[in-house]
Amino acid sequence: MSATILDGKKLAESVRAEVRTGVDVFVKEHGRPPGLEVVLVGENPASQIYTRNKEKAAKEVGIRGKLHVLADDTTETELLALLGRLNADPAVDGILVQLPLPKQIREQRVLDAIDPAKDVDGFHPVNAGLLASGRPSLVPCTPRGSMKLIALAGGSLDGARAVVVGRSNIVGKPMAQLLLAANATVTMAHSRTTDLASVCREADVLVVAVGKAELVRGDWIKPGAVVIDVGMNRIDMPGAIPGDTLKTKLVGDVAFEEAKERASAITPVPGGVGPMTIACLLENTLLAARARMTPKRGH
Repeated sequence: MSATILDGKKLAESVRAEVRTGVDVFVKEHGRPPGLEVVLVGENPASQIYTRNKEKAAKEVGIRGKLHVLADDTTETELLALLGRLNADPAVDGILVQLPLPKQIREQRVLDAIDPAKDVDGFHPVNAGLLASGRPSLVPCTPRGSMKLIALAGGSLDGARAVVVGRSNIVGKPMAQLLLAANATVTMAHSRTTDLASVCREADVLVVAVGKAELVRGDWIKPGAVVIDVGMNRIDMPGAIPGDTLKTKLVGDVAFEEAKERASAITPVPGGVGPMTIACLLENTLLAARARMTPKRGH
């Protein structure tokens, strides 16, 4: 058996098309496009690529995207002042601060400062609490996209055994909450889980988000399981000289070639979860814009 490859690029195109249609309707109703403001502090090369991609993707679906690039020595006070201005701007519907931040800035202080109604990353404690209590909220983009990929695989989560490997606030915890809301029986595993391989073998749906290249081997996969690989790791290709970036490749947290022979469906890396994360950011921005404008209709 060889698994169905869950094409995140194709699914993301579908989500973007839906967002584009929704944005057109929003503009007709409110006379302006939804606004997404992305803030980058410092010169992390990967972060620069991510933020430019987000700005470009926003503009492609008609969202007014703007990138704020701040110096590496920006103070926490300066960043919080910018967030205060964006919170107060009625034309801004979504705010995203690219992580990681320089060491002089406290990450949680910054995330807490974003208006929950504009928190399109879904990281604010208010949105995390709403998700945990099963109430509507802005959901972190990677788990949101992962749930769409699971749905693409077909089958019901009702009563299914799901295992989430990784317990971060960004992916692992919200992923578990979404799976619980879909009536799966969820186990959260992590670096200190005893006999992780055995726990993974119990999963009808296995979501891996630990940031360790090819940690999960093929024989860890229950035959017929759906595997969502959130990891993205750059490793040297065979025979490459360490540090030679031209001879590296991207791999996930799952040993793909092994796992696809046991899984029923699996996401590739790249081309799986990654494209869905940006697509769901655009979706969240439209949802945030609609939610912010809805109360005004009653006046």
